[in-house]
Amino acid sequence: MALSITSPDVLAVLFAGVAYGLWRIYRFLFFVTRTPLRVLPGPPAQSWIHGNLKQLVSEENHVLPDKWFARYGKHFIDREFFMIPRLWTLDPRIIHHVLTHSVDYPRPEENRKNLIEILGRGEEHRLQRRILNPAFGPAQVRDLTEIFVQKAIELRNIWVTATQDGPAQVNVSKDLSRMTLDVIGLAGFGYDFNALDPSGKPNELSMAFQKLFSNAAPISSVWPFLRSLIPFLKLVPSKRLTAALESSATLRRVGSQIVAERKAAILREMSEKHQDGIERKDLKSRDLLTLLIKANMAKDVPEDQRLSDADVLGRTFLIAGHETTSTATTWALYALSQRPAMQQKLRDELLSVPTDTPTMDELMALPYLDHVVHETLRLHSPLTMLVREAQYDDVLPLSEPFTDRFGKTHNEIRIAKGNRVVLPVMALHRSKEIWGEDALEFKPERWEQPPEAISAIPGVWGHLLTFIGGPRACIGYRFSLVEIKALLFTLIRAFEFELGVPSEDILIKTAPLQRLSVRSAPEKGFQLPLLLKPYKAA
Repeated sequence: MALSITSPDVLAVLFAGVAYGLWRIYRFLFFVTRTPLRVLPGPPAQSWIHGNLKQLVSEENHVLPDKWFARYGKHFIDREFFMIPRLWTLDPRIIHHVLTHSVDYPRPEENRKNLIEILGRGEEHRLQRRILNPAFGPAQVRDLTEIFVQKAIELRNIWVTATQDGPAQVNVSKDLSRMTLDVIGLAGFGYDFNALDPSGKPNELSMAFQKLFSNAAPISSVWPFLRSLIPFLKLVPSKRLTAALESSATLRRVGSQIVAERKAAILREMSEKHQDGIERKDLKSRDLLTLLIKANMAKDVPEDQRLSDADVLGRTFLIAGHETTSTATTWALYALSQRPAMQQKLRDELLSVPTDTPTMDELMALPYLDHVVHETLRLHSPLTMLVREAQYDDVLPLSEPFTDRFGKTHNEIRIAKGNRVVLPVMALHRSKEIWGEDALEFKPERWEQPPEAISAIPGVWGHLLTFIGGPRACIGYRFSLVEIKALLFTLIRAFEFELGVPSEDILIKTAPLQRLSVRSAPEKGFQLPLLLKPYKAA
């Protein structure tokens, strides 16, 4: 029997749907307008839909937050999608509180859902760090250093060929990205991607990996936010998401085969050696995936804390797969290409090492190289900001009182469940109050006697937030640092670098990592053309 639209049952359903929709709208408007953050000053929003987000990403060199902090003080609010307020703060006590209470302040909901949708996993539970940590200690990264150096030498040899007839212009960011992709293949999976081989055909896993991490939505895109807010929108097709899901499916299919093969090989080895389990001393391997599998199979890990095969695979993708290394090395070469004396000072130190294949310990013993890497990751951090979302109403502690926009003094900042806190990595790294009046200068020598004020920055490495901090700091930071040093060691010894275009033609944009491009060639995307000259000692 057909139901009429005027029948009581249909009307009841329609009324319930409308009532629920109105209730959700009321809750949302109450959240936006009655937030305790409303007492803070901040810039006016340019759009009801995008708030300040488009304004933020359109500004070059991520300088807008610096301007806002200069105008509104250490604490202010901006607006994101649909005028939702976000707290920005330079107070190290608040930053420490948010990072150390990582369960109470995870990534925003749409980011968490996106991770689960694409990689099939979310953020790790703190107990799972017992499995992950041993696989990324100094001893394990020391064993992987040979791969970093090997691939750096391959890249050097390609550039030697390019410059055999004299100086040549090279897009270093593209070649560095290929090199780090090869490192991901070998050091991450024991799998050769051959990305540096100009005559080789990219394999299936390599192509899927590149597509997955090149399909991130821009931070001003409202679509991921709407999909997390309105579940039925997941049924609406998206080219970017479809491509990411296809790449993810390939990674999981090929990766699962690799995991099964590694587990079988480990069990076979244990059987041949008559071992009844894996101990921490057995955590050695030439790739991260095997290390994680062994750590996950260790006898002292309770069954309910073990990672699934899909989780093991997802962790390896995330830890080895970000582009921090290639982006940071690009920035280091950009900075050095404009400072020939600094470049030569570093080269002299590197040439004092009597080998082309240094160990991790030899790389870590070079002080000026360490200062250059520190300064690159301070002034040119690939990561410009972090956003965390409060899971509960909370009170944020302050280093010093502040005065709100109504003239009232506060000793704390109250925050509501669902409010977001922006940890401004770049603004903190460029703060003159912390780093001094020369904070905007690239000056590696500052690390010989760094300012005392940086001790309050709760980063996992170097009193910087490049690799975050707290329980969910980047677990692969040692991997990235040693790889950056291996690259700079090999390349600076072999070449002199100069900008390949006028400095005013270089454009710095955030999308979402901070990257370089050429103003006069936007169609070529992110790039850094440098003029390479083979180095010849005088």
